[in-house]
Amino acid sequence: MSAPTSAPVTTADVATEHRQRLFIPGPTDVASVVLAAQCAPMIGHRSDEFEAMFAKCEAQLRTLFYTTARVYIVAASGTGLQEAAIRNLVGGRVVCFVNGAFSQRWHDVATGCDKQVVRVDIPWNTAVKPAQVEAALIAALAEGPVDAITVVHNETSTGVMSPIQEIAAVVRRLSPETLVLVDAVSSFGGVRIDTDAWGLDVVLTSSQKALALPPGLAFAAVSDRALAKATTVKGRGWYFDFVKLEKSLLKNTTPATPAISLMRSLSVQLDRIFAEGLEARFARHARLAARTQQWAVVNGFELMAEPGYASPTVTTITNTRGISVKQLNAYLSRHDMEISNGYGDYKDKAFRIAHMGEVQDGDLDRLFAAMEAFLAQ
Repeated sequence: MSAPTSAPVTTADVATEHRQRLFIPGPTDVASVVLAAQCAPMIGHRSDEFEAMFAKCEAQLRTLFYTTARVYIVAASGTGLQEAAIRNLVGGRVVCFVNGAFSQRWHDVATGCDKQVVRVDIPWNTAVKPAQVEAALIAALAEGPVDAITVVHNETSTGVMSPIQEIAAVVRRLSPETLVLVDAVSSFGGVRIDTDAWGLDVVLTSSQKALALPPGLAFAAVSDRALAKATTVKGRGWYFDFVKLEKSLLKNTTPATPAISLMRSLSVQLDRIFAEGLEARFARHARLAARTQQWAVVNGFELMAEPGYASPTVTTITNTRGISVKQLNAYLSRHDMEISNGYGDYKDKAFRIAHMGEVQDGDLDRLFAAMEAFLAQ
């Protein structure tokens, strides 16, 4: 039995009765209609119906990634695609820029895959700058070829966004054969990432952040030259093999059994995203970020991200007033809301407010009113 065809999504459908609960940087709240899509009857993953849904989603994702090449869809977290990028595209050396917890993870993934890793440490709470990339890459190239660099676009741990367009331009100028691999897990869907025009070779993300989907899916835009490179690399594995994924993609399917229920949610949510409009969606995220940053300063806090590089999807706030983040969250929970503590060493020294996915201005109004009531106690 096939699921009934859903009605076209309109702009009015996007802003429904949604009430944001989670102001954490993933997982984010999921609209009820998107959650409900998972309950549709199961279908065969080699059926015409599934292949049509897959083709539709992949085409929409290419538009959202601003690429004409391809987007691989896998049942995994974003970390899975960090490993995929390393296993498929690094036969020799990779330069990993580390300025936060998730760029640190990508470095650890590369070492775990037994690659030759050049680690470049950048102070946390600051962005990876083009000049730093230039200096590190020149030094690395003096020792031999570099297959790829890894950089996290938006460090979820610190709320810092790095200028990947300018970074890619440096790499292209110094070493055209070096691939540019970008983790956009917490930025994709909240800010424009022009994959093709910026010369990015892999842009990876996952479903549970700015895309506002249930966890469990990950996506990677992969350039033609990256796919060509993969054919020359040994030990790509099986599950994340780009060459194998490409063969299946040409048939509008995946090598292994896909997460069919999650694919249904993806299909509905992509329609909602395009109904809102990409530029309107990006503008909303930028507006909410500016409001959050302003609220923090007005209420006696400081922003942790260096000026000019604050994230449009998650704001990290230095706990300059020394409040108990645990008590704040306990208070917020009574109002059916939650924010995030600082990450790792920044626990209790900072807190994070995510304004990604489905968050609207009215949601921030409720959150800020509750936080101000707590601060007044």
